[in-house]
Amino acid sequence: MAIEHEVETTGLAGWIDRRFPMTATWKKHVSEYYAPKNFNFWYFFGSLALLVLVNQIVTGIFLTMNYKPDATLAFSSVEYIMREVPWGWLIRYMHSTGASMFFVVVYLHMFRGLLYGSYRKPRELVWVFGCAIFLSLMAEAFFGYLLPWGQMSFWGAQVIVNLFSAIPFIGPDLSLWIRGDYVVSDVTLNRFFAFHVIAIPLVLILLVVVHLVALHEVGSNNPDGIEIKAKKGPDGIPLDGIPFHPYYSVHDFMGVSVFLIIFAAIIFFAPEMGGYFLEANNFIPANPLQTPPEIAPVWYFTAFYAMLRATTDPFKIVLMIIIALLGLFALVRARGKWKLGLPVLAVLVIVAMAFTESKFWGVVVMGGAVISLFFLPWLDRSPVKSIRYRPFFHKVFYGIFVLAFLTLGFLGTKPPSPASTLIAQVCALIYFAFFLGMPVWTRLGTFKQPPERVRFKPH
Repeated sequence: MAIEHEVETTGLAGWIDRRFPMTATWKKHVSEYYAPKNFNFWYFFGSLALLVLVNQIVTGIFLTMNYKPDATLAFSSVEYIMREVPWGWLIRYMHSTGASMFFVVVYLHMFRGLLYGSYRKPRELVWVFGCAIFLSLMAEAFFGYLLPWGQMSFWGAQVIVNLFSAIPFIGPDLSLWIRGDYVVSDVTLNRFFAFHVIAIPLVLILLVVVHLVALHEVGSNNPDGIEIKAKKGPDGIPLDGIPFHPYYSVHDFMGVSVFLIIFAAIIFFAPEMGGYFLEANNFIPANPLQTPPEIAPVWYFTAFYAMLRATTDPFKIVLMIIIALLGLFALVRARGKWKLGLPVLAVLVIVAMAFTESKFWGVVVMGGAVISLFFLPWLDRSPVKSIRYRPFFHKVFYGIFVLAFLTLGFLGTKPPSPASTLIAQVCALIYFAFFLGMPVWTRLGTFKQPPERVRFKPH
């Protein structure tokens, strides 16, 4: 029996409902959207991500009212906002802190999906849309990073854009097209401003909408990894489901309250967070003639930056050996069209690596680290979704993966050294081994039998 969504027929709500599905949409996606009753604190981060997105849009609108996208005025306009505009310092710190907190929330949200298998069937598209949001968020942060026109903004953009010049054949023209000039200049600032304020936010909002629509079409996952839609009562309502509103709207309100306390504490007491949220060099006007001693991206890019920096000529040889071994493994174990296709692809990649510089393959490694996330639904072959019912060594592998990623993030904030480069190379190999080995290791071990109904203890 399907759940029928009644609509208002009288009053203002009835007048709107006859012209727009206001009540039906509210009931379908909020008050009669049945979510599993065993959500835990990990499920705060989806709603928190939406909250921070709204914060970034609203504060961004107010900042653009006084910001000047001009190379000669940009830095002074930010100082004007901080010093002269009433409450301008608060709006600026809400935006800069919000950028970092956005990534904190999104990283934790993605980690929860990794723990409980939220990328598994039937939520593959939900995960892919989520990864696209993450990629768009990285682009949004990158374009916005140049706008204060401080030393680190200027030279960080210069270094990142120059990476594209390592791409064979089209690299120099591509980097020139991105900058709009031979160096980062006023033209670059204007186009980055346009992307940051208009283009990427539109894409981001669209992706968030389709992410939520796809989620509500298939239903939310839960810590047990059980599909609550499989067991419904005579009224068509899942036996282990409860309406999102008011139960989880109140639940999320508690999470929002705790988050806002932490958010406010950072804004009022440590908006720079020791240089991780706002670098000291970014309080110095951009000077094209003076390079900072160390150029590093913001903390939420440093893990991928460490992979880029660790891709040296010796590491490229290691990668070639690994690709050769993978090609040989595919030749022995693969079936059908993959039996020859994968080894041939491996040979082509090795030949390409032999005749191109390591700088380009650093870009490939950095990009591959993000793109790998998109394929997670098809790499994981475990018979169960949730980490709760997987073998202990699976949990160890997850822990090693997280530790390697955090180590890369830390190393990306430090100046390079032979020891740190070696550690970053090992961590990069662990990162990719986690994904490439998934079709094999996720099948191994003794799995616990998940319960037929979700486990839930009232509190």
